[in-house]
Amino acid sequence: MARILIVDDSPTETYKFREVLEKHGYEVLEASNGADGVALAHAEKPDLVLMDVVMPGLNGFQATRQLTRSEETKDIPIVIVTTKDQETDRVWGKRQGAKDYLTKPVSESTLIETVVRWVGN
Repeated sequence: MARILIVDDSPTETYKFREVLEKHGYEVLEASNGADGVALAHAEKPDLVLMDVVMPGLNGFQATRQLTRSEETKDIPIVIVTTKDQETDRVWGKRQGAKDYLTKPVSESTLIETVVRWVGN
């Protein structure tokens, strides 16, 4: 089964995503900030990254840019999952290399459909 890395500084959001993903049979890795997320993605090579934007230190846009520009991690799809719902944020996220962009709160069905789109079952 696919391994999903959640990069989010909110323990509540991380818990909700973990519950949904594990229920659907995915293995979950967690990082609570952008820098740790980048390091964990390099170390573990997950099948997909769910990336928050607003985090202390390295934000999600910066972390996405680092991952998509690195030879080691450029093929890992990144889905930005954030409360930032402006069109400019969506465009900027895609320009950093994100494959998809979801706005919180995300329903279980939307989350799983998006994960399946990028990694399969």
